[in-house]
Amino acid sequence: MSKSKIVKANKKIEEKVVKTYKTIENGAVEGFGNISDKFVDKYLAKDGESAQDAKKRIEAEQNQREKTNIDIINKHR
Repeated sequence: MSKSKIVKANKKIEEKVVKTYKTIENGAVEGFGNISDKFVDKYLAKDGESAQDAKKRIEAEQNQREKTNIDIINKHR
């Protein structure tokens, strides 16, 4: 087998492996997102609040807590 045929064969194998990996990766990420949304919707969302809105609210609350903690640490230095 010539070198160019081996290179072409390897390229096809590479493309197939990468495509399969991306399919699995996308499925895992999508599955995690669905589970995360359901958890937030069931346990963390307030009445009438969507999962996405709850995530944004929780992130903002966490950022505020972190800022407050940094301010306290800096105050005591």
